[in-house]
This record gives sequence, C-alpha cells and structure tokens, in this order.
Amino acid sequence: MKKVLIINLLCIGIILPGCKKSFLDETLLAVYTPDNSLQTATQFQQATNNVYNGVRNIYMGNINLDTYFGLYYATDFAFNATDYDPAAKLNAYKATMVPTYFIPQNIWTAYYKIITNANLIISRVPQATQLADADKNSFLGQALFFRAYSYNVLANLFGGVPIELNELSQPKYDYVRASRDSVYQQCKKDLLQAIGLLSDINKVADGTVNKQIAQHLLTEVLISLKDYDGAIAMATNVISFPGLSLMTNRFGNRANQPGDVYRDLFEYDNQNYSKGNHEGLLVIQSTLNNSASVGDQTAWAIVPSLTGVRIAETTSKTKMPVLFNSKFVDSISSNGVGWIRPTSHFFYEIWSPGDIRNSSYNIVRDIRISGVPATSPDYGKWYVKDGYKAKVLPADFRDTIRNFYPIIRKTSPSAGDFVAVAGPAILSNATNPFGGILLNGASRLFLQKYMARLAETYLLRAEAYLDKGATQQAADDINVLRNRAHAAPASAADMNIDYILDERLRELYLEEFRAVTLTRLGKLYDRTQRYNPKSGLTIEPFHNLWPIPAVEITQNTGAVLTQNPQY
Repeated sequence: MKKVLIINLLCIGIILPGCKKSFLDETLLAVYTPDNSLQTATQFQQATNNVYNGVRNIYMGNINLDTYFGLYYATDFAFNATDYDPAAKLNAYKATMVPTYFIPQNIWTAYYKIITNANLIISRVPQATQLADADKNSFLGQALFFRAYSYNVLANLFGGVPIELNELSQPKYDYVRASRDSVYQQCKKDLLQAIGLLSDINKVADGTVNKQIAQHLLTEVLISLKDYDGAIAMATNVISFPGLSLMTNRFGNRANQPGDVYRDLFEYDNQNYSKGNHEGLLVIQSTLNNSASVGDQTAWAIVPSLTGVRIAETTSKTKMPVLFNSKFVDSISSNGVGWIRPTSHFFYEIWSPGDIRNSSYNIVRDIRISGVPATSPDYGKWYVKDGYKAKVLPADFRDTIRNFYPIIRKTSPSAGDFVAVAGPAILSNATNPFGGILLNGASRLFLQKYMARLAETYLLRAEAYLDKGATQQAADDINVLRNRAHAAPASAADMNIDYILDERLRELYLEEFRAVTLTRLGKLYDRTQRYNPKSGLTIEPFHNLWPIPAVEITQNTGAVLTQNPQY
C-alpha cells in the first residue's frame, strides 16, 4: 500500500512540472457590476423587483417568523400564546427586548437592505443613457419611495438612526445616529421628489408604487414632524383623488354569497385595483409558482390550535376533537397553531353593536362540532352557544389561551377558493414546512396583502386634525369609517389619541404593524402595560423605543453609535 502511494506521488511530481502554465490560468469571461448590469430598462426592473421582494419578505413573514410577529404582538393587540409558563420571548419584555435580541437586529437588517438596494437604483438612474425619461422617472420614484418607507419605519421603532444616501462600494464603520427629526426630514425630501415622478394609481400595474401611496406615507411623516396642516392637505390629496374611494357596497368574487363589504376587502383576489377595489393604495403581490413570491404565514400563527380542542362525547363519554375538516369549517381556512393570541381588549372591549368589522364573517366567535360521529347528539352543535366551552376541564386550561379563542378571518380567505391545485393556491400537505394536519390544506397562503388602504388615510387625517385641536373634523373622518362599518358614530368629545388607536385596531387589525404605530406615537409602553396580560407585566417606559442592535454598535469601530437610554 505504501509503495503504491509513493509511486502515485512520484508520478504526480513528474507530470506537474511538465504542464504548461497557460493550462492553469483562469480566463475571466464575464463580471457583473453595477456599471455593466444596470443599463437597460429590463435590468433596472430586475433591481427594482429585488427591492419589492425585500418588502414582500417582511410582509409575508419570511425574514424570520419571530421577527415578523414581533411587529404585531407584545402590544395592545396580541401576545405570544406559546410562551406562558415561564414567560419567554416578548411576553417577558424586559428580559428579552435587549440590544442582543434578534428581533430588533433582524428588522434593522431587513430595512437597511432595502435602503441599500434602493440607493443603488437612485445613484445609477441618472447615469443610465439607455433609459427613456419615463422609465427614469418611474424607477427613481419607486426607489425613493421605498427608501423613505424604510427610514420611516426605522425612525418610528428606533428613534434617530444613521442615514446613508449613497451607493456603497466598500463597508463603512463610522456611522453616527442622525436625530429622529432629521430622519423624518429625509423621508419628507425623498417623498416630495417621488410624488413629482410617480404616476397615479389608475395608470400603473397592480402592486406598483404610485403617487397616492407616496402622498399617504408623507401624511404620516408630516404628522411626525408636527406639520399638521401639511399632513391634512396631503391626506386630502389622496382622499379626493377621483380614482380612489372606500368600498361601501359588496364586490368581488363572493359578492353574491353571505358576507359583508368589509369581508369582501379580504377575500381572495379582491385586493387589486384592476379587480375593482379602489381602496387599496399599495397591494403586496404574491402568486403560487412565482419564484419571487412567498406565501403568507399569518393565518397559521393567528388562528387558534383548534385541533387540540376536545369534548367528552355525550354517548360514549370519550374525549373527541371538536373540529374535523367538514362542511362546518368553511369559514376557517388555515392550519392554526395559536401562536399569536389577540388580547381581550381587542376581542371584547373595543366593539359596539352592529359593527360589521366584528361580524361573524370577520371574527368567528363560535364553531360547530364536527369531530364526533355524525350519529352523535353532539354533532353539529355550537361549541360556545350550546355550552360545551363552559364544560372545559381544569386540565384543559390552555383551551382559552391557545386552542380556542375568536378566529380572525382577515388573513384566511374562504376555503372554497383554495381547493383546486391549479387555481388560487396554497401549499399542499407534502410541502407543509411545519408538519401536522392541514385544515383545508393551508399553512402558507398565496394571496395579496395591503401595505395601506384609503381607510388608513382617513385615520391619519383624523390624527392630524386631533393634533391641531380640530376634534369635530377628526370625528368626521372617523365616522366615514364607522358609517361604512354600520357602527354608532363618534362625537367630537370622544376624540383623543386612544380613541383613534382603538379605531385603528378595529379597522386595521392584522394590517398595520402595530408596534411601529405605537412606537411612532410613544404609546407602546402605555397601551401594552394596560391591555397586554403578558408583555404588560414587564414592559418599561424606555421600551417606547427599541434598542439599537448591539452588533451594529460593536462593529461600528470608526465612530460611536449611541444606544437608546436605559438599554
């Protein structure tokens, strides 16, 4: 064996010196750099698509599930139902929301990646000689919008952050924090420029940044800058645009079936402008078998783990599941695991009689028993109304924490739309990344999601009116939404920021990133402490701003990147 090895090595030693040097030389056939890969409209469209993909990954929960849901829970809206004894994650706010926690780090990284990719487009468009002027305006306007959108989110969550407006060719280690107002001022500058470049919503393809979404975002930025008159004027530009209106009548592919107009806003394929929905300002697109698309995982997390609910069947006294995939569960099209449980404040305290946003078409508060034999006297009975829920045994205490609570259908289009493999779509059982039984086959849904709707523009204008002291005008804007929802009107005397935040809960639950809204207003501590039974026990006032990620501070060796107070 040793002799063979020696002979082989000798052969190699004899052969290699005889090889020509050119045989080992590498010939570089192509190098892709911004100089040669960002020239044509197609190439700029690909770069722009990459920016949209970064935003879509955030909205669909594909940056990291814990990170994504950190934008919703640990607020007045919801808590984490999987961590309760002992509390962990953001249920234990003071212990986990620290500079080394991965949630602020991942959010920081995700939005700065969008900024970096937007900066590349912004810096290269003026040099692109192969672009028509209309294309230059479009690509530049979209990139400016997304840069402003990202900086606005970062400023809302973290306060002042570093501002980088240039294309980077090498790493930088000397960033300092701009003031929060300076970040908002940069957002304002970018958005004003974008508004002058972008086309109206009725002239662009579905899901494309347009003038009205930029004006909507600028409304929020101007509120943060305390320019309330400017915010009112900007919101009015959006509200009065003739191509936009609240949807007040039934519409879309289930308009002839039981439901209401609020439910229609969230049915499959009803979101886009081309489908007749003139309320959505920017709709995040996602389609099956599109490599750039990612399925939305919100329903999987927000719907309770209904398969764990058991009753003692009347005849046999045997414990049996309440739910089975049958004709009784068409209103629930997801494989819920009960990860994110909305608060009692949301479920029980903010609603007035008749509000369709709380109708059984939108929040399901009872289910029919189908997991027992069809011959059982329990079959088809209502779990709550017929008294079964009241008989839950102490050993099943998790029933109301994770297994059963009212079911939000906003992220779960009707099950009938998710049956055909070739039709509107869903990941099949075989590709379910989470395991377990799939109720109606859904764990990730390929559907469209609103970044913003005209309804929020009314809410922002109401906020600006309130800040200005014009409470009647604020109530008038709120009542546009309440009238659509068939809810009792609000009065000028009702108007305060808590009322508007409750109205945002009623109108925008599971649409707005609730943590971003509350940090923007400095209300994360107050509202979470009052209404969240888990996170509220440990949250402190300094949590109104998230911590600057520790790794950003330690790697920034050329300057001091200061931390937020008390972290």
